[in-house]
Amino acid sequence: MRAVILWTCGLAYAALAAGATTSTPGNCTANKRKAWHKMSDAEKTAFIDAELCLMDSPPKMGLEGPNSRWDELVYAHLVQSNFIHSVGAFLPWHRYFVHAHEYILQTECNYTGGHPYWHESLDVGALNESSVFDPATGFGGEGGHCVDDGPFQHLVLHLNQTSLHDNACLHRSFVPETFALAKQENVDACMAAATYEEAWNCLIENPHVAGHLGVGGTIADIVASPGDPLFYLHHANLDRLWWEWQAANLTSRLYQISGTNVPPQSYLDEENFEYPSAALRDYDGDPGNVTTLNHTLWMVGLVPNATVGDVMDLHGRVNCAEYVY
Repeated sequence: MRAVILWTCGLAYAALAAGATTSTPGNCTANKRKAWHKMSDAEKTAFIDAELCLMDSPPKMGLEGPNSRWDELVYAHLVQSNFIHSVGAFLPWHRYFVHAHEYILQTECNYTGGHPYWHESLDVGALNESSVFDPATGFGGEGGHCVDDGPFQHLVLHLNQTSLHDNACLHRSFVPETFALAKQENVDACMAAATYEEAWNCLIENPHVAGHLGVGGTIADIVASPGDPLFYLHHANLDRLWWEWQAANLTSRLYQISGTNVPPQSYLDEENFEYPSAALRDYDGDPGNVTTLNHTLWMVGLVPNATVGDVMDLHGRVNCAEYVY
């Protein structure tokens, strides 16, 4: 069994129960989230510098394992991976996680832009030529067992699915055939979905898999994937696509949610995950195993807890964001 599910850090689970729902008072000025290939070199540098700032910033939360604020973000995903994947809250949780990342960059590392996204469908057929892998203005490339160019070359990661004290190198291993799942034809099929559950399953099956398994390496690890900075651009893009589906019919889709709170046993077995502990199941705000708008999204104290209902509106006070095309 993956040891991540066995970690019962008292501080983490105490924060889980204590976190309050968050909201931003009054009106907000939306963060303009741009596609990476549309950003200026100065904008790209500002974002990467802010990421490096997080990696150099000491941890704040007193958790076992994290050596930096960056590690604490990875921890938030890692410690509940058996509860945020293959469930109804998958898209809302990752939407709020992208927001948390954006908020911390802005409030702790002087980043003034909105969260960028990787417009992945444009790079199908030429993955290795994508601007996100540029060594000078992007995230670096493959590099075999360790990314060896760009701003994150030789980046050492401390957390994985079996250890809180690892020292592995950020790595990537491109699989262009898998990345082809991000093609526009597949995106269009997701946009044609009639219900949230259909759209969610479609987005997971194609664009989501493309970004993780098509890039490969660290980002392909379902538990520790946020160790690759590209994770956040990938999930911002997935969030953009979900918002595009919502925005096509806000009247019926803005607050449409469904699915279960616990992944299917077949999925848990496939990923070698343990059944989610009571510490996770009991806080979520749903009395049964059906995901509702009351479902609590836990960020391990990075930002206050929110509910699914709080984050459904991208333009609302919690997210306060807009994807720029």
